Amino acid sequence: MADKHHPTPMLDELEHGPWPSFISGIKRLRDEHPDERIRKVTNSLLGQLEHSYETRKGYWKGGTVSVFGYGGGIIPRFSEVGNAFPESKEFHTLRVQPTPGNYYTTDMLRKLGDSWEKWGSGLQTFHGQTVNIMFIVTTTENTQHFFDEINEYGWDLGGAGPCVRTAMSCVGSARCEMSCANEHGIHRHLVNNFTDDVHRPALPYKFKFKVSGCPNDCQNSIERSDFAVIGTWRDDMKVDQQEIKGYIAKKGRQYIIDNVITRCPTQALSLNDDDTLAVDNRNCVRCMHCLNVMPKALHPGDDRGVTILIGGKRTLKIGDLMGTVVVPFKKLETEEDYESLVEMGEEIIDFWAENGLEHERCGEMIERIGLVNFLEGIGVEVDPNMVNNPRQSSYVRMDGWDEEAEKWFQRKAEAAAGA
Repeated sequence: MADKHHPTPMLDELEHGPWPSFISGIKRLRDEHPDERIRKVTNSLLGQLEHSYETRKGYWKGGTVSVFGYGGGIIPRFSEVGNAFPESKEFHTLRVQPTPGNYYTTDMLRKLGDSWEKWGSGLQTFHGQTVNIMFIVTTTENTQHFFDEINEYGWDLGGAGPCVRTAMSCVGSARCEMSCANEHGIHRHLVNNFTDDVHRPALPYKFKFKVSGCPNDCQNSIERSDFAVIGTWRDDMKVDQQEIKGYIAKKGRQYIIDNVITRCPTQALSLNDDDTLAVDNRNCVRCMHCLNVMPKALHPGDDRGVTILIGGKRTLKIGDLMGTVVVPFKKLETEEDYESLVEMGEEIIDFWAENGLEHERCGEMIERIGLVNFLEGIGVEVDPNMVNNPRQSSYVRMDGWDEEAEKWFQRKAEAAAGA
């Protein structure tokens, strides 16, 4: 006998647009999956969603669900209309940490999928806003079974709640020629050190690490993380003048002027009469536009490291915040370099945990107490190189900056005189 489906006329409308619909994916599991349990769970889920659309109300409520020894990583949901839709009355989601750079073998993906079909609904999403692998819809009992199974072959839960959240890094040097740092090494050092803070929520609110290998910032770490590590360089950009001439020969001189030269935000580029490119490296702000347009001709310099920015976030108590530069340039070559990066993370989290208000992100705390007080609290000296010039759009508070810069120059002069 065929399974009886809940009618879903309103959800059906979501399949009529130009983009793929999540409804189609759930229906595919309902209609085609060989496991009767999964067919019933997805059918019940569609029924409750349709009911919510009809009544314009949500029927999920929270609770407490965890695995042994952990305080986070699971988003618990219980249905208030479980009597009408019993197969999805428990609707828990597990967050699982992704690999650095999101690299997987097909064998591992199949293994994860098989485990989830065994203990869950078969519904998965990869690397959404929370950056985790999301395993959607399982029961309280099966959360522990699923975690135990995937933990056996190397996977761990991500963060949820007021804790250090799941870290993220870009594809990095394995796939990208603009990479200026060992993104995956940075990711692993941070994750390995802060694992306890991921699994046992004890902070004012969430704290996110993100790692981008170059100023393109494909992870959008400058806006989406409390602790952003962005690869950069501090010597001159590398220019292959023969490739520049090749681009001009292919695209035309006017095209290069219109699409590269005039689009430099600091007018640091100019085209010479002999079709070579002149770069004012002192005024280059690493916007990456010219390197992206002419990747064969232009590359990052050889003196590479990272910039560390603190306090980025999306809208909450106050509007969006870009991260503030706290370390303009840091080499990451030795184990001691990586240890000092982790120590800085510890200092910042400890200071924020002690001084942040409940439900207050790190950047919001900095806005409240002032950047200078924050830098003093974490033991970082004010450095004029943190911000050279705000240019057209400053997102850094400059309270007392001139006075602090003067102190810095005075310290440098005293150090030079003492030497």
